[in-house]
Amino acid sequence: MADEPPQNVSLRTWIGVMGTMLGAFMAVLDIQITNSSLRDITGGIAATQDEGSWVSTSYLIGEIITIPLTAWLSRVFSIRWYLLVNVGLFLVFSALCGISNSLATMVLFRAGQGFTGGVMIPMALTIALSSLPKRLQPVGLALFGMTATLGPAIGPSIGGWLTDNFGWQMDFYVNFVPGAIMIAAILYAIDPKPMQLNLLRNGDYVGIAAMAVGLGSLIAFLEEGQRQDWFTSPFIRNCAILAATFIPLFLLLEFTRKEPFVNLRLMTQRTLGLACLVNFTLGLALYGSVYLLPQYLEQVQGYSAFQTGQTMIWVGLPQLMVFPFVPMLMKRVDLRLLVCVGSLIFAFSCFLNIHMSADFAGPQFTFSNIVRAAGQPFTIIPLSQLATALLARGQQADGSALFNIARNLGGSVGTALLDTLITQREQFHDSRIGESVNVYSLAAQARIHTLVAQFTAQGFDPVRATNQAYGSLKQLVRREAYVMAYSEGFLVIGIALVAGAALVWVCQKAQPKEGGAGH
Repeated sequence: MADEPPQNVSLRTWIGVMGTMLGAFMAVLDIQITNSSLRDITGGIAATQDEGSWVSTSYLIGEIITIPLTAWLSRVFSIRWYLLVNVGLFLVFSALCGISNSLATMVLFRAGQGFTGGVMIPMALTIALSSLPKRLQPVGLALFGMTATLGPAIGPSIGGWLTDNFGWQMDFYVNFVPGAIMIAAILYAIDPKPMQLNLLRNGDYVGIAAMAVGLGSLIAFLEEGQRQDWFTSPFIRNCAILAATFIPLFLLLEFTRKEPFVNLRLMTQRTLGLACLVNFTLGLALYGSVYLLPQYLEQVQGYSAFQTGQTMIWVGLPQLMVFPFVPMLMKRVDLRLLVCVGSLIFAFSCFLNIHMSADFAGPQFTFSNIVRAAGQPFTIIPLSQLATALLARGQQADGSALFNIARNLGGSVGTALLDTLITQREQFHDSRIGESVNVYSLAAQARIHTLVAQFTAQGFDPVRATNQAYGSLKQLVRREAYVMAYSEGFLVIGIALVAGAALVWVCQKAQPKEGGAGH
């Protein structure tokens, strides 16, 4: 790729851009596509539901470790070879996941998937910025935004459909076709460049080790903390200690080393640093909402994976009608305004769900999901351009890595926060409702008498009918407590989005016509 891309973009260049975008979409999709099928996967590998959470956690750990390394390793091995090898390994690990028959092998191969798939996300953004001229960079960024927002939205639907019709193994085998297309696109469209293996001699290996241990421990702490009751678990305590020790060490090394493997000094640039912070809140909202809604539908409404996917599809498909307008608006409207409006629309969709009742199921979420779909494309896409607009061309890869790390960390923090919130608030509301539902409550007594009569009519003896009635009432109280807790979860996401919408105005204004990096 030339230092300054030509103004007339050839079909070959577009094939290269589209091929890498397909890889980024595949990598993002692979997180959610398995989340909707965890029950079937854990059954297939003889693991418990709690152990099965490592199917997702191991992928996220591999991904968060590899993203900061992409800028340096792509310089060492060249973009073409770095992508080809990682896409090939990603497909190998996908195949191995599909034939796994134990938790240990599944976790190992999922970590390999994350480590190789994570390469594709920042590289897609880097290639869009470096191969397209400024006037077309909004189009490239819109394609990148689709991978970030569309993948999580349609992942549960695809995963549920594949699992119900072909088995959970197909969640991994589905990668083969897009992977083959991506390899062909890279071979055809991305020019070979000489490797710079000499860079390995001066590699910042201590910094890399500190980053891997620190970020890996942080993700394990966030993803597994609630399931293992946080600091009562020795494993979680050890993860917290490792993260608190090695992340500051990593930051210190990268800020002081002359040739760091990731240029953290770029974060001192006001616009990139603040854009990463806004992206953190968007990651919290994006992955948090993708976690919250399916969890509610399955836990409270008893939805299957496929039924949940049918509800989530209304977040994904309408975005396809919005995306074509985003590049046009990015050329004419202040990028900060687009991010602000998109975030507020997204927030409004969450606020629509803060007064839920037990009758709230899939159809009741359709309108809020469509509103969310209308707002999401105007968040990450213009924010990507805002973050990179003032970076020099040689800084794009590092800037892309930092930007994507922020979103992934936001997603992990958001999921952990919401998981803890739901558990704690359900217990609180259960206790408060229980104070009113007691033997002295006339409404509770009337409900018990009605239930006893129903169970007696079904053939239960009086003692068993009474026990069943109290059990049903207890389940009803718990259901109402969960509904209130999930409503508060949507409130938290909405507040985070409003904060991000306000924070974006502190960023420097980037002229829409500038179109991206290279200044």
